[in-house]
Amino acid sequence: MARLNDDAQWIVLMGFLVSFSFFFLALVINQSTVVGQTTAESVIEFPKNDIRDVRDVIVRNTTLSGNTIVNRDITAISMSRKGAVVYYEDTTATGCYPNYTCMQIHYKNGVTEYNENWVSP
Repeated sequence: MARLNDDAQWIVLMGFLVSFSFFFLALVINQSTVVGQTTAESVIEFPKNDIRDVRDVIVRNTTLSGNTIVNRDITAISMSRKGAVVYYEDTTATGCYPNYTCMQIHYKNGVTEYNENWVSP
């Protein structure tokens, strides 16, 4: 660059600056796309409807909460259909409010773990 005049050196220097700017912007845009993709995937992986369905079945059968056959059936069906470990416990006798029904619902499918303390009058 010693043989170029000042104007040519300025043009070459600006060319390098613009090319490095494009490289930096491409890198930043690429990383933001990756972050957005993984965030969207984690939202998709949360099995909201599966948890609602299992919870609905358990809540509807609160009168049968002492029945271990119902608990085993819910566990077996959720494992075979959704690949999730689901179980619940009736905690009414161990420290629940007087005249209330209390349940602990557990859901785990390997990615998502969900625990709920359900209380009903």
